[in-house]
Amino acid sequence: MTELVPGTWTIDPAHSEVAFTIRHMMSKVRGNFGDVSGQIVTGSADPKDATVRAEVAVASINTNQAQRDEHIRASDILGAAQFPTFAFTSTSVEGDGEDYKIHGDLTIKDVTRPVTFDATFNGAIDPDAFGLFRMGAEGTTVINKKDFGVEFNIPLQGDAVMLGDKVTISVTLEATLDR
Repeated sequence: MTELVPGTWTIDPAHSEVAFTIRHMMSKVRGNFGDVSGQIVTGSADPKDATVRAEVAVASINTNQAQRDEHIRASDILGAAQFPTFAFTSTSVEGDGEDYKIHGDLTIKDVTRPVTFDATFNGAIDPDAFGLFRMGAEGTTVINKKDFGVEFNIPLQGDAVMLGDKVTISVTLEATLDR
């Protein structure tokens, strides 16, 4: 592995994923967004000096069930036509070694709230098999969907509802250095 170097890194969508998990009745639904883009700017070899800006195309949702994906894209849930992207912009990074906390602002449906990702820096290599300087990281956070204006639910027997409020978001990123 190589030391992280200063520069602007472009998120590689072919090797990156934004996934989620939400309770659905008595189980969980998992899915991902296949269209992620953005940049990581590093000021030094220390990941704490990095800033992250990423976007996810809402229409790229995939839960392995086309009818459900269309409903999630609809205006009563995520409103992909009106709000085509989610965005994350970091505000600070703390930690050391491989484990970090990335604080930032997450915007979903034009609602922006602070979130913290528990993150791992997976290292950097130069060059990879294609001659590119590449770095990797992953992180996880939990949000409340209602905090971002996602109110959709269906009542079930008793006090139960179809969907939970908590959504776990897991991000895996690879990025290449713009030289």
